[in-house]
Amino acid sequence: MKLLQTLIATSITSLAMMAIQTASAHEYEALMKAKKYAEADKAASAKLASDPNNADALLAKADLILTEGKLDKLDDGAKYAEQCISAHPQMSECHEMLGNVLGTKATSGSMFAAMSYAGKIRDAFIKAVELDPKNFSARNSLLQYYLQAPAIAGGGKSKAQNLVLETAKVSSAASNLMQATIDLSDEKASRAETSALSAIPGNVEALGRMQRNVLFNVGAVYVQEKKYADAERVFSELQQRYPDKYQGSYGMGRALQEQGKHKDAINWFEKSLSIDVNAASYYRLGQCQQAVNDKPKAISNFEKSLSYKPALNKKLREDAETQLKTLKS
Repeated sequence: MKLLQTLIATSITSLAMMAIQTASAHEYEALMKAKKYAEADKAASAKLASDPNNADALLAKADLILTEGKLDKLDDGAKYAEQCISAHPQMSECHEMLGNVLGTKATSGSMFAAMSYAGKIRDAFIKAVELDPKNFSARNSLLQYYLQAPAIAGGGKSKAQNLVLETAKVSSAASNLMQATIDLSDEKASRAETSALSAIPGNVEALGRMQRNVLFNVGAVYVQEKKYADAERVFSELQQRYPDKYQGSYGMGRALQEQGKHKDAINWFEKSLSIDVNAASYYRLGQCQQAVNDKPKAISNFEKSLSYKPALNKKLREDAETQLKTLKS
C-alpha cells in the first residue's frame, strides 16, 4: 500500500510541477506572461461579475491560483475549473485545467488524498485530448501520468507508447517530443536529445514549450551526470533556438556553476533574469555571488529569491534562508 501511495503521489507531483507550464490559453494570458497578476485577476473578476460562466475568465482565475502558488486557494481553483466544465462541457481547456488544479491539490495534501485524485486527474486529461486532439499540453500531461503512475492507477509504459503513436497521426513534432520524454524516463538522454531536436514546432506555442522543457530536462540530466560539455551544447542550442526565453541562459548558468565557474555563471544568470524574472534565477545568482565573496549582492539576490512569486520549492527556500543568516551574521 505504501508503495502504491508513493507512486501515485510521485505521478501527481510531476503533473503539479507542469501546471504552470501547461496552463490553458485564455484572453488574460498576455497579462499573466507580463506577470501582471493583480491586473489579470481584477479583469477576470470584473468579467465574471457580468458574465458568471465566461470560460476565459474562469480559466484565468484557476490559472492565477496555480501560477502564484496559492495552495490555500486550490479548492477555489477546482471550483472555477468545474464551473467551466459545467458551462462549457465541450471545451478541452476546461478539462485540462481541472487536471492541472487537481494535480496540484493532490500533491499538497495527504497520500490518501493523492490516491483519491489520481483517476480524476487522468480522466480530465483524457477528456481534454478527446475534445481537442491538438491540445498538445494536455497530451503531454497525460503522457507524464502514464509514465509515472502504476498500472493499478491507470498508468503504464505501454499506454504512454500508444499515446505517442496516436499523437503521430496528429503531429509528428508532438510525437517526437513525447518520444523524447519517454527516452528520458528510460535514462537515454542522448536519444532524447536527438528526438527533441528533430521536432519542428513551427508557430505552435504549446509545441515550442514542450521542446524547451524537454531540452532543458536533457541538459539537466547531463549536468547531473557531470557531462558538462554535453550539457553546455544542449543549453547553447536551446538559447539559440529560443533567445527570448530564459531556459537556455539559466541552464548554461547551472552547467557552469556546477563546474565551479561562478563568474561565468553569474553572467548567464543575469542574462536569464533580463529575459524572465524568477525566484530560481535569483537564488542561483545569489549562490554564485556568495561563492565569489560578493556579500552585498548575494544577500540582495537571496532576499529577492524569497520574496518572488511563484516561490522557490521548500528545499531551496530553506537553503536561501540559511545562507542569508550566514551572510548577515
